[in-house]
Amino acid sequence: MSQHTGNYIAERLPLVLLAPIVSEKSTMVADKLRQIAFRVAADATKADVKAAVEAMFKEQKIEVASVQVLNVKGKEKKFGRFNGRRRNWKKAYVCLKEGSDLNLAEAA
Repeated sequence: MSQHTGNYIAERLPLVLLAPIVSEKSTMVADKLRQIAFRVAADATKADVKAAVEAMFKEQKIEVASVQVLNVKGKEKKFGRFNGRRRNWKKAYVCLKEGSDLNLAEAA
């Protein structure tokens, strides 16, 4: 658990979730396992992600059961004759409790 003061967390929560991930894999996971994928800040923890999701979607009364966080390595790319690399980023799979249903179209 993070040892932050309450005021720090309230200011940080809007910066934790960057964007929902919409792809074939994420929609399949959402249907089968009731999980939603988000792109999150690089220094976000599981507790930060859980608090941010529950705070952002409190009108829909969302409750988070668990969070899995993983680092995604940036792809190596060629730019002409130079080799480069895309940025590394972090992804979070948020599992919702039974009875909670998140509709991202309504939330936007």
